[in-house]
This record gives sequence, structure tokens and C-alpha cells, in this order.
Amino acid sequence: MADREAPATATARFGTFAGVFTPNVLTILGIILFLRTGWVVGQAGLWGALAIIGLANAISLLTGLSLSSIATSMDVRAGGNYYLISRSLGLEIGGAVGIPLYLSQAISVAFYIIGFVEAMSMVPALAAIDPQLLATGVALLFVVVAYVGADFALKIQFGILAVLVAALVSFFAGGWGSIEPANTAASYTDGVSFWVVFAVFFPAVTGIEVGISLSGDLKDPSKSIPYGTIASILVTATVYVAAAVWFATHLSPEELISNTGAMGEIAAFPILILAGVAASTLSSALGSVLAAPRTLEAVSNDRVVPKWMASRLGSPTEPRAAVLLTGAVAVGVIWAGDIDAVAPVITMFFLNTYGMVNLVAAIEKVVDNPSFRPRFAVPVVVPALGALGCYGAMFLINAPATVAAIVVTYGIYFWLRRRETVEAWGDVRSGVWTSLARFALLKLEQRAPDPRNWRPNLMVFTGQPHNRERLVALADWLSLGRGVVTFSQLLTGAAGDPNKPRLRQTARERIRTYIREHQMAAFAEAQIVSDFASGAVAVAQSHGVGRLEANTVLMGWSGTPGGRALLLRVLRDLADLGKSVLFLRVDEARGFGDRRTIQVWWGGRGGNGDLMLLLAHLARRHRDWDGARLRVLRVVGREDAVERVREETVALLDAVRVEAEVAVIVRADRDRPFVDLVAEHSAEADLTVLGMQRPDAASAEAYGEDLDALAAAAGTVLLVHSGAPEEATL
Repeated sequence: MADREAPATATARFGTFAGVFTPNVLTILGIILFLRTGWVVGQAGLWGALAIIGLANAISLLTGLSLSSIATSMDVRAGGNYYLISRSLGLEIGGAVGIPLYLSQAISVAFYIIGFVEAMSMVPALAAIDPQLLATGVALLFVVVAYVGADFALKIQFGILAVLVAALVSFFAGGWGSIEPANTAASYTDGVSFWVVFAVFFPAVTGIEVGISLSGDLKDPSKSIPYGTIASILVTATVYVAAAVWFATHLSPEELISNTGAMGEIAAFPILILAGVAASTLSSALGSVLAAPRTLEAVSNDRVVPKWMASRLGSPTEPRAAVLLTGAVAVGVIWAGDIDAVAPVITMFFLNTYGMVNLVAAIEKVVDNPSFRPRFAVPVVVPALGALGCYGAMFLINAPATVAAIVVTYGIYFWLRRRETVEAWGDVRSGVWTSLARFALLKLEQRAPDPRNWRPNLMVFTGQPHNRERLVALADWLSLGRGVVTFSQLLTGAAGDPNKPRLRQTARERIRTYIREHQMAAFAEAQIVSDFASGAVAVAQSHGVGRLEANTVLMGWSGTPGGRALLLRVLRDLADLGKSVLFLRVDEARGFGDRRTIQVWWGGRGGNGDLMLLLAHLARRHRDWDGARLRVLRVVGREDAVERVREETVALLDAVRVEAEVAVIVRADRDRPFVDLVAEHSAEADLTVLGMQRPDAASAEAYGEDLDALAAAAGTVLLVHSGAPEEATL
């Protein structure tokens, strides 16, 4: 889908406050604050109301944390939650969530406008106007505002925010002379319970959808989304808690239950409460009329719905075709009459979206791709609880509506897939696992390789692992328990030798025993080959099933010139096959030292650079290297280039979310051997990562001696050659 995505900076123009915080706050502090919070306190009592507010905001906060984690681990573009879900779980699931999400946002425009019209019926000048005509006029006005541009719309929201703040000030400024002991006991009326009240209140905290939906218009989404979302949740939660306390200490449960305008009874200036009701409903409608078209534009750009829906009709920034379609949906809902029947389903779609966001964050955390490096990291329990809270709230609010929402979502999902899935389950245990493995391998085979999901699938030529335990340890560090590791022994000789099959089976079982005794996640292999060089190439290229093949070969570095020349011959052949090749040269006296420092001699991205830095990052994340520092060393020829290269490298490392120190070394004398620099700066490192080129056959022996000199100068060294640089992307 990358070719259909516009550059992230094409429409970026809003900061955290204007683009996320303000739209979220104005949507969350909506009509429920003014017309239903008092009712919540009257029914549940102060303690029950605070529990409801706390539980609802806890679900919202967990979702906000999950949202922040995902948003800070990818380049977020237009589409908000749809973009995050589709890029994490695939187009089918993203579309299955995105289409109902858009309809929910579009219909929400009508809901909020109808709420405004009902509230304004108390104004004599407006009471005489037909409610549907008034609502239609407001909807068309908002369509014009959104058609003109989000810049103009968000400026209007600042004025609405001022009115909302004035209404809240009026509310809390009133009633200081009539404070009474709080009504803490519940006073539920017939048919009302804690969960019924919770269902009424919960939609108040679903406003974080608006800010994330403007993701394509933000200057820095990875910063604005977490800061703006979490700040808006905390601020609005404080307002709701304060409002509940103020209601409970001023009016009786009977007054709070029977009078939806109870806020005006307490306020110092009741007229400001009416203005606040108008501001809250209109701001929520305006937020939805900005969010819905952007969701539809993103869905359309991915060809889930017709492409014309993403047309901007001459505007450089605004999805005008989607704005017009959203206006048509809103007006159609306004004239449809009674919309109470679909209201619960709309709420379910919002909650389903939030639940999917939490599931995405949980899956990313569990799967732990090397590319998932969020700046805003959260433990897996956070999204897990968030998902549980969202789906639990869905069933508690309205079980039939939940079922309807799930049916619609899965209907869209299967429509997007446009094919049948047949699963042939075998019998228990081995049959189940065999079918699951077959299903997963076939699914993997159908998808093109994605750099974001690259991980080292290592073929490690260890012989018997107990003879090369440092090589085994390095493989474990690099795979980090997520890649596929195979320990292999090559048995040279004739395949027709009657003893070889038995020796092969014995060798494989000994490797398996070692793996089992050391509780490692690895596979065992042993093969009969005519000679090491051709055998290593044959085994490396043939190992695996489909796309689950060995992409990286790890071997020990030889201690003899002839052995080194042989290894470089193997490197040339494997590089031609697109395999990455790693050689480990161990300083026998020091080993891996104290495992405190990993150094990478880095020439920048491209070539071997990405793979070198990624492997160092993976090793440093292993618990055996806990607390170790990663140092990136760069060489320049002039002193005046030091600061520029350092700043560029620091910025690049920050962009790819790799924590490392940067050291820039000046090599003013170009005749000074590079090995001298390595000896000076890497002699004390516990592991040094150096890149290798693919040598010509004629120069292989000399190149091998040069590499050996470099490795000897540094101590324990990992030599890296990337066979397919485009696959291992940071």
C-alpha cells in the first residue's frame, strides 16, 4: 500500500494543542457533562458516580496509552485509528474496522446536532423553528466550514472552547453558600442499576477518536498523539470528578434525577450553562465532521472503497468529496426520524475500534518484532486490560448491539477477503499443531516479504554446540527468542557410506539434547556433505520451508590463512544467493568480557549499515547484556565535519528509535591504517561489529588477512556482510 500513501508532510500543519488536545477536550466535555452527569450522581450516589467515572476513564486511559505506543513506533499518516490498525493487522481487518468507524463518525455528526437542537428548544426564538429544518441548517453550515478547511474549523473550536470554559467557571463559581454533606448512597430508580448508569455515561469518554483522526494533518504525529491524547484524558477526567462532587454537595438525588438542567440551578450565571450546552454539542459535531472525512479518505486511498471518495476537488489539504458525502449521511440521518435504535450500535463501533487498538498494541508487544521500538513503551498488561475493558463495556452497555456490530465487522472482513478459508484440522496434539503450522506457512508464503517484519533466521554452523558455546550464545542474543535458529553440523564424506546415516542421526540427536538441556528455542540439523565449502552453501540455501528460510548464516572465524580464504569463498557464494553472512572472531583470553559495551564501526545506512546496527541493537536487548551501552563510531576526514556528522547520526538513531552513544573519530591522516583506529578505540570493547565487503576470488586471501588484523586489533569481533540490504531495515 505504500505507493498509495501521500507524503506525511503534505498537509502537516497542526500542533499538539490545536490538532489533538482541543478537539478531544471539546468532544469529551459534551452534552453528557451538562445534561447527564447530575443524573449519574443522583442515581449512583457520589461514591458510585466516582467509580463509574474512574472505570470509564481507566478504559479510555488504557486505550490512550496503547494508542500512544503504536503511534510512536511508526510513521503515522492520514486515517487515524484506521491507519494504525490496517498497518498493524492488515488491510482486511483495517477495512472491517475503518468502514464502520467512518459511518459512526458521520452519523455522530447528526447525533450531536440533534442534541443541540433539543437543548435549544428551551430558547423561545428557536422553539418555533421545525427541529429537522434547524438541524439540517446547522449540518449544512458545518459542511461548509469543513469544506473551507480544517484550519478555519479549528480556529472556530478555540472560540467554542472559551465558551465551554466560561460555562464551567460559572458552574463551579455558583453554590458556595449552599454546600451540604455529599449524597454518597445510591438511589437507583426502577430498572436502573450501576451498569445501566455506566452505559449512559461511557460514551462521554470516547472523544479521543477525534484527535487521532487528524493524524495526517499533524506536524509531528508521534509526539502530538501521545501528549495530546493523554493530557486530554487526564484534564477531562478531573473536570468530571469535580463536577460529580459539586453536584453531590448541592442538590438532592431526587432533584438530580428529575432535572436534566440541574447544572443551571447551581451555576452563578445560568445563561452560560445554556451557552455551554450549545458549545459542547456543536464542538462535538464539528470534531466529527472533521474526523469522518479523513477516515474515509484514508480508507479510499487504500482502495477499500471507491477512489473518488478521496478526491480533494481542487483543495491541497481537504478531503472535500468525503466532506460532502459525510454531510449527506448526516442530513439523511436527521430526516430519518427516530435514531435511538441505531445509537447503541454506533457506540459499539467506537468501542470496537478502541478494542482493536488495544489488541494491536498487545499483539505487537507479544510478537516483539525488532521494528517495534515505540518511544512510548507500555507493558503488555496495559493493552490487554484496555481490550478487556472495551469489549466488556460493549456487552454491558448493550449485548444485542454488540452482536450486531461484530456481525457487521466480520461481514466487511470476509467481503474484503473475497475468498473462502478451508482449514483441515487433524486429530489431537500432533494433528492440531501440524495443521496450525501448515496454515501459518501457507499464509506466510502468500505474502511478500516486508522489511518491517524482518528478523534474523540464523543457520549456525556450530558442529556440536558444546564445542562452540560462544557462537551458540551469540546466536541466542541475536535471535532474542524471536527469530528462528538452527544449529547445524556438517559431516564430510560420501553419502553412500553405510555408517554416515547413523552418524548423522546421532549428531542431530546430540544437538537436540544440548538445546533441550540449555532450554533454548532452536532447531537441530546435521547433513552429509562432500566438503565444507560447497556443503555449507547447499545446506544454507536449501534449509527452511517457503519464506521461512535461513536469511543469515553465522560461522566462526578461522585461525589460519587457508581457512579464512575458504570462508570468504563461502561468503561470496552465499552473498550471491542473497544470504547475510556473519563471522565471529573470539578473543580467547577475554571472550565477551563483562558484556558492558558493544561498538559498531558504522558508515551510515545502506550496504551493511542497517544490518550491523540492528544486530547490535538486538544483542544489547538480551538479558545477558542488561545495562550494556551501544556505541556507534563514525570516521571523518576533517575536524570541521565532526559536529555535523554527530548531529546527523544522533537524529537518525532517534528517528529509528535505537538508543546509542555516538563517537565521531577524525582520521586527518588518510595514510594512517584503519586498523590503528580500531586498535585505539575498540581494544576495550566487549563486542565490536565491523562490516565486510564481498571480495573477488583473486583478492580473497589478502582481504582475509586484512580482516583478521582488524579483528585481532579489536578483540572479540562480529564481521557482518548483508546479502540483501533492503530486507533488514531499521
